[in-house]
Amino acid sequence: MRAARLIKMVLLLQNRPSMTAAELAAELEVSERTITRDALALSEAGVPVYADRGRAGGYRLVGGYRTRLTGLARGEAEALFLSGLPQALRDMGREDAASAARLKVSAALLPSLRDAPRSAAQRFHLDAPGWYQEPETPELLPAIAESVWGDLRVRARYRRGDGEVERELEPYGLVLKAGVWYVCARADTSYRTYRVDRFTDVVLGEEHFARDPDFDLAAFWAERSDEFARSLLRAEVVLRVTEAGARRLPYVTDRAAAEEALAAGAVEEDGRVRVSLRVENEEVAFGQLLGLGAEAEVLAPAALRARFAEAARAMADRYR
Repeated sequence: MRAARLIKMVLLLQNRPSMTAAELAAELEVSERTITRDALALSEAGVPVYADRGRAGGYRLVGGYRTRLTGLARGEAEALFLSGLPQALRDMGREDAASAARLKVSAALLPSLRDAPRSAAQRFHLDAPGWYQEPETPELLPAIAESVWGDLRVRARYRRGDGEVERELEPYGLVLKAGVWYVCARADTSYRTYRVDRFTDVVLGEEHFARDPDFDLAAFWAERSDEFARSLLRAEVVLRVTEAGARRLPYVTDRAAAEEALAAGAVEEDGRVRVSLRVENEEVAFGQLLGLGAEAEVLAPAALRARFAEAARAMADRYR
């Protein structure tokens, strides 16, 4: 740990003209007293760290000293490609590797390009969770992440509707979707998707598994998420929508289902479009389509049409 901290301290000083003990202590998460000892250790090892005394003083490298310790380790190189996702890196326990990688890359840049990381950070920030949500980091995410990055088999207990099950898994990849973490893993000979917050226990094995080189995480997720979304749409509603209702329909229901229904819809004499829309169930459809007001008329099923009629009468009475 100390060796890694000393290297990081040299890289920090190489990237900046001077840093105070307080700044170094904050960056390295140690005390200023430790910084003083580390600076002395570096000096004794031949690294020309010079301490400027006084109120405006600090530590700096003398004579344009450049370290050659800029080669990236595998973990740092992998984390570097995720460096635009700071919260995700913290959740997975990869923040230190990403920080070291950024420092090494910065140290290798020309002086005129040293502000590139800060410039990029000022111009782009990713906030993955949806609005009005306080995402929670699953307790077992770091263990799952470790198995993913290390290709380690795990024995895990997973909570599902009918209780808990135990599985031997080969975790292939992690996906962060709208603030929820999923792991795509091979169980036996098939690939499956699990919500990380439903794991109740994860035990990392010492055995590495052989990763299938043809596995494409992005393609697998796109296919499975599309299948999952379609599997939820088990009911059908027939309705007429006005031109305004047709424009708004994809925003109040499943977008793909709405666009599919509108493309196959039939225009009637009054200009409204008759569509058959796939929905999750009648309860969900009622809440979604109610937002269209008079721009949509439910034709079937009869029970849902009667419910809308009753809601319309209640609204009329309320605002009479």
